[in-house]
Amino acid sequence: MSGMTPEFGQVVTVFRSRLRPDATAYAADAAAIADLARTMPGYVEHKAFTAEDGERVTLVTFADRASHDAWRDHPEHRAAQRRGIDRYYSEYSISVGVTDHASAFPRA
Repeated sequence: MSGMTPEFGQVVTVFRSRLRPDATAYAADAAAIADLARTMPGYVEHKAFTAEDGERVTLVTFADRASHDAWRDHPEHRAAQRRGIDRYYSEYSISVGVTDHASAFPRA
């Protein structure tokens, strides 16, 4: 299953953020938490993008609501969220949705 091939019932999180100028430890912390996410049952993928204006967008996909919720509530993930608020982010927003329609076009 490719991340470019969405499936009905997957849970997708859109995490938008801006880093503070003094967020020097962010990259190492983000890499560690991404490694942890990959170990979670139901993990599909995550991708991060940075816009020209500095806004960062991370898309995180889990196979279903139970898998997403297990990740959301994981103690190390919760600790990383607290560090983000305390040390890294000048602002952020989170949107979570369940895929109720999915299609893809993979060119052979």
